[in-house]
Amino acid sequence: MENFIIIPFTVGLIYLTLVLIYRFVKWIRGLSKLDKLRLVQSFKMRRMLRSLKEVFYEGLLHRKIFRKNPVLGYMHMSLAFGWFLLIVLGHVEVMAARRSLLVPFYLPVFFRYFETGTTFFASGIFSFLMDSFLLVVLSGVTLAMLKRFKKQLFGMKKTTRLKTGDRMALTSLWLIFPLRLLAEGMSAELYGNGSFLTSTVGHIIGSFSSEPANLVLWTAYSCALGFFFAALPNSRYMHIPTEVLLIFVRNAGIRLKKRNNTYTDIQVFSCSRCGLCLDNCQMAAAGINHAQSVYILKNIRNNNLADEQLFNCLLCGKCEVDCPVGINTIDLRITQRIESTLQYNSSYNYLEDLPARKASTIYFAGCMTHLTPGIIASMKILFRMAGESVWFMDEEKAPCCGRPLMLAGQHDAASKLIVNNTRKILGSGAKTLVVSCPICYKVFREDYELGNVEVLFHAEYISRLIREQIILPEKTTTRIVYHDPCELGRGMGMFEPPREVLRTTGKVIPVKNEKQMAHCCGGSLGNLKISQQERAVLRNQAVKDYQQYLPDVLATACPLCKKTFARHRGIEVMDIAEIVVSSIRKSEEVVPVKASVTEEAFAEELV
Repeated sequence: MENFIIIPFTVGLIYLTLVLIYRFVKWIRGLSKLDKLRLVQSFKMRRMLRSLKEVFYEGLLHRKIFRKNPVLGYMHMSLAFGWFLLIVLGHVEVMAARRSLLVPFYLPVFFRYFETGTTFFASGIFSFLMDSFLLVVLSGVTLAMLKRFKKQLFGMKKTTRLKTGDRMALTSLWLIFPLRLLAEGMSAELYGNGSFLTSTVGHIIGSFSSEPANLVLWTAYSCALGFFFAALPNSRYMHIPTEVLLIFVRNAGIRLKKRNNTYTDIQVFSCSRCGLCLDNCQMAAAGINHAQSVYILKNIRNNNLADEQLFNCLLCGKCEVDCPVGINTIDLRITQRIESTLQYNSSYNYLEDLPARKASTIYFAGCMTHLTPGIIASMKILFRMAGESVWFMDEEKAPCCGRPLMLAGQHDAASKLIVNNTRKILGSGAKTLVVSCPICYKVFREDYELGNVEVLFHAEYISRLIREQIILPEKTTTRIVYHDPCELGRGMGMFEPPREVLRTTGKVIPVKNEKQMAHCCGGSLGNLKISQQERAVLRNQAVKDYQQYLPDVLATACPLCKKTFARHRGIEVMDIAEIVVSSIRKSEEVVPVKASVTEEAFAEELV
């Protein structure tokens, strides 16, 4: 009869183990041969230690969440690390008590129930430590309950909506440790095998203490454990084991492909739906509350993803910043778009007649830069001052870089543009490719194979000219707030080069929402569903934030951001290239450049 209490726990654990084996084997078998080889090689000592270190810091201690909010971090850590310590120390205690390395798998879980009459040399120490760790876990459970009703205390404005399976798993999780406390407390009262916490609880419930009541409490504890294990694979808590696999796979160098594979599934099932990404999403300000990444991942998992959600995203990357698991939400969404979108069938044959020109440097302005001609005029002036032999590759009749098509899911069409542009770039013999659009910069760096051609963003190029004293901007007292474009900042990790350039022209004012937390301008090419009115809300939100710092000029390094912010009319907006050219000392001879946009037009635009 006594062994009956382990049945719910054992059944749940066996079910969970079988499901995990099935899914993990399926996911690993679904990887390409090369990725499987990478995974095998990752188990070499150095890489394996790096993965285990990340599992410890992020899976158990939740370091990223601690950095976001210490109280929230402690809540997650106390549940994860506290439970881990209970399991480890429980096994050590049983092995010490039985003087054997081989003990029944269930005994550490129910040790206080079965170990009623014997003691061993360190039983008091183990009882104290086990009570201490149980107290830590219970404090986490208390905070988790409080968070469901007072999320603001944890620095969160929103939390995710739970489905029925999640609620059931959450309820069982909340019950596990209070039931364990009551069960161990009653055993402590009956058998005297507790410490400061369990003995105290045992004294409180002493009048109810009896062998039948003790059996009921331990059975209830076993049922809570078994139910949680059984509910875990179909709930948000599947992230607990899957995140460990994700860490090893990611550290093996495996990356998301343009087509869905099982690495997609590993990332999707690693999402804990913690909701940290919700507060970062600007779309909520425009009343869009159904297309955030946490819901997209849930819908991918449940096979009910609609295009209205899939394509209603800025692809700005702010949701990735605070993701404690490190899920690549942008690439995941683009992969889903590729899967759900009919490919554009144009052959682009008309491009074949456009030959490459010989030049040492290529300038690729990009589609968005053509809509902000002041940037092109400024770049031509800088190229002329540098004495560069520059081929303006997309000045006339030139194709797009391909990134906007990729964002829309049109991978095949984008590939045709990439092949054509690559042919012309390599055919020119150029050593350097300069771009002034972050969208173009990202695709040239990540999706083109250009050999030894150096790809420079115009901020890097201008910074080089300044360091080599080819151009000499005049520093003024102008107050500058710099806006980090999404594709350049979060997308490519480039934060300092634009600021280095701007510091030579004026005073760069640090702001709260910058770098990784910079606003999206709202003009993103990645969102195919948002209305112009909704875009205006996002733009105005960002401008209002920047205006409180009283800047003389809002600087950006993206033509799309410049065009979007300029529609506000309440703040002067300039690209860094325009700011540099306008600040060059009067003594400098700026030789006019023959261009489709004249310097006079450039000057008019600056006014």
